[in-house]
Amino acid sequence: MRVTPRRLALGMSLWFPNLFSGIRVREFSEDWTHARVELHVNVLTRNYVGTAFGGSLSAMTDPYFFMLVMHQLGRDYVVWDTRGEIEFLTPGRGVLTAEFAVSREKAEELRERARGGVKVLEWFDTEITDRSGTVVARVRREVYVREKRRVTASAD
Repeated sequence: MRVTPRRLALGMSLWFPNLFSGIRVREFSEDWTHARVELHVNVLTRNYVGTAFGGSLSAMTDPYFFMLVMHQLGRDYVVWDTRGEIEFLTPGRGVLTAEFAVSREKAEELRERARGGVKVLEWFDTEITDRSGTVVARVRREVYVREKRRVTASAD
């Protein structure tokens, strides 16, 4: 069965760590350049003081940049999420949203830089906002990209 953006969004929303953390993947674009994820802060997902748990804010941003890069580059590349940084700006309540974008141009740039098995590390930024548009947190995720050895070896 082919992984489509719609199937992946549904599967990621039903995946137990996301499901029980209030994380819902609302969209992967058809061209794999964009994703939208929500965190529903409720009695089961809030922290001691009634706001979004910081670990959930981090978790809602974990795999999405690397997944967008991976699907754009295809099977000839190794792609991982290697690091993350989060700056908490204001307490999060209600429904929080994070948008992820990796343009075709950025994916092609990463492909070129990783050609020949070169290790590439690239930072991507996003913000987590509440329904009113207030920025709750700023997030940076580092993505690792390398052309697979079998591809590099066959090019020699």
